[in-house]
Amino acid sequence: MAKLVKIDKDDAGNEIEEVKEVKDNDNFDLIDRAEELGVAFGCQDGRCGSCRVEVVEGMENLTERTQNELDAGLMEDEPFRLMCQCKIKQGLVKVRV
Repeated sequence: MAKLVKIDKDDAGNEIEEVKEVKDNDNFDLIDRAEELGVAFGCQDGRCGSCRVEVVEGMENLTERTQNELDAGLMEDEPFRLMCQCKIKQGLVKVRV
């Protein structure tokens, strides 16, 4: 099982992490777990951009960017992904929502 971690800050400014286990290479499970972490989803096909997150760690553990992400203006060298368009291949991915 892969892990999706949401990084946030508490009221005192301390970094906190919330962890969800995700089935490897399963986009539907990733969407469910990401929603539980507070990621908003609209269209789920990469057009609306509502599920855009900043990948803080583990970009190499995600599948390649899709054409929909590139069409939405997400560049290869940016730390952002659309959660509806990727899968966690293995390991750990940390995101900011």
